[in-house]
Amino acid sequence: MAPLSVSVVGGGIIGLSIAWACARRGHAVTVHDPAPGRGASHVAAGMLAPVGESYFGERELTALLLECARRWPGYAAELAAATGHDLGHRTEGTLQVGLTADDLAQLRRLWTYQRELGAEVVALDGDGLREREPLLHPRARGVLVESDHQVDPRRVVAALCELVPVRREAVHRLSDLDADVVVLAAGCASAALGGLPVRPVQGAVLRLRGQAAPCHVIRGYADGHAVYVVPRRDGEVLVGATVEERADGHATAGGVRDLLRAATDLVPELAEHALVEVSVGLRPGTADNGPIVGELAPGVLVATGHYRHGVLAAPYTASAVADLVDGATLPPLWEPFTPQRLTAGGIE
Repeated sequence: MAPLSVSVVGGGIIGLSIAWACARRGHAVTVHDPAPGRGASHVAAGMLAPVGESYFGERELTALLLECARRWPGYAAELAAATGHDLGHRTEGTLQVGLTADDLAQLRRLWTYQRELGAEVVALDGDGLREREPLLHPRARGVLVESDHQVDPRRVVAALCELVPVRREAVHRLSDLDADVVVLAAGCASAALGGLPVRPVQGAVLRLRGQAAPCHVIRGYADGHAVYVVPRRDGEVLVGATVEERADGHATAGGVRDLLRAATDLVPELAEHALVEVSVGLRPGTADNGPIVGELAPGVLVATGHYRHGVLAAPYTASAVADLVDGATLPPLWEPFTPQRLTAGGIE
């Protein structure tokens, strides 16, 4: 088909990935964002965790996320080759652990569900767990999920910004854009721009630095408190994340305390690390936790509402939206997540 002009509203990892996918197919692309990469993508830990993020009652979403994860190795290799950037893509797997009997009871229910979905969840005894991760608390028990990986979203966004033109400007009305196709990928701002039921779900993430760091991503519970610990190769360790139905942009003392307590209970060595950053972001949530991807109106496409899954879903979202730009239909796995479900007998 003839090249089209495509305006992408939103310069987070979703919008930038869509722009790169469209540009690679020969379209003339421009991204519009006053502060590209400074929204949820800047705060996100970057866990590529379709198994760790699988929850009861979300089978269609889990099936989609599993396919999203399968896209990441190839996507990371192509992006690294195009830019020369190290994206922090790591494949050691994720440990899901708990400290108390109640923690493990809750996790075992989740592990049973994950196995029913076909996920490979490998049980480890105490010795096996600490052989893989010596810094874990001696009482920790859990499993290894080899397919749950990680990437550094800040590095990914920096790489993508080198590949697509970005206008550092705000868009107040989609109708102001003179393009053959407009793609709305503005996260929480998509609610006002597109009239969509997307709400902000605030989250705080902590960044630590110290002498020793875990080798794996660690997710789990410490005395009932959920937490994740994500190590980077440069010595940074991310701890997250709060989940708050608010949007004031401020981390609370209680939220930071709970995250640090749970993280240091699971990995005591982290108590010696310096707390170097507390960042707060707004996840674009929907009523059913699913993304919104598809045609919003003639000439207007949407890709938003990814909630906790924006980093994981970025490559497959980009491919699906680029297909729509080319005049093709959405892949079947995306069909449950079109904008039409929001009013056609679905969520309101």
